[in-house]
Amino acid sequence: MLFALISIGVVAIVLMIVSFFVNDRFKQIENQVEQISLTALQDTYQMKKKIKILEEELLTDEITSLDLQKPNLTPTMKRVTQMYESGESISNIAKLTNLSEYDVYTLVKQFSKDRGVKQ
Repeated sequence: MLFALISIGVVAIVLMIVSFFVNDRFKQIENQVEQISLTALQDTYQMKKKIKILEEELLTDEITSLDLQKPNLTPTMKRVTQMYESGESISNIAKLTNLSEYDVYTLVKQFSKDRGVKQ
């Protein structure tokens, strides 16, 4: 009986000493998961940064293209503004183009070079 207790004690001590030298698989797995999560966070950060840069570039392109665009005038709009700039009155332009005086007035106010509209 004494021999059995001593042998169990020796085996326990040997196993405890061996456990210090054996690689811990859970520790390796934990390290791998930590590395993967760090890599994923870095990739996410870089992607967000690139998306932000692209959005800023697109927004500035849209703003400059909107500033550079001139209104597309229909033939009637061109005709009204040309008639007004040549000296025609708004009531006369309305009669010639079959538009109301209010419509002619708003077109002239929006699209003529001389914004000071006279009746």
